[in-house]
Amino acid sequence: MDKVYSVVGYVKLAKLWERSEQSAKTYHQNYYKTKFADTPCYKLYNVYIDITGKKETYKRIEMVRLLKDCQFGYVDCIFTQTKAYLAANTREFCYLLKFLFSMEHRIDIVTEDDAYNINTIANDDNQREALIKMADDFIYLNPPDFRNWLSELTKRINAIEND
Repeated sequence: MDKVYSVVGYVKLAKLWERSEQSAKTYHQNYYKTKFADTPCYKLYNVYIDITGKKETYKRIEMVRLLKDCQFGYVDCIFTQTKAYLAANTREFCYLLKFLFSMEHRIDIVTEDDAYNINTIANDDNQREALIKMADDFIYLNPPDFRNWLSELTKRINAIEND
């Protein structure tokens, strides 16, 4: 692997973690700093941590910040410990995949799930293409719903101040 990927960690924790917010954030930030400390092909750009009960992707502030950074080309790959952190249900997962994989700048996803992990960098078994097809097939069932979701996400991305 010759390319150096600008990677981010993303974590979505349940609202009950609000009581231990600082320790949870510190733990996950350290987890990703350690994970990428000695990997010359990955450079950690940021760690985004949402502590919320919100299921909709566009209602998670740190996820929206992450997606904005993806749009600006700051991020090449999103690492997450589980697919469940990315989306609460199939609808959100498919819509998020369509959004990410339609960007001009290629975004990859890597999860650390024990079984059925995603790694679109390695792209074993053409995972990326299969995920794109799954998202397209799902969106085909209700294009207006996807357009509404995308409109809401775009509004929220545009509302975030540039850092």
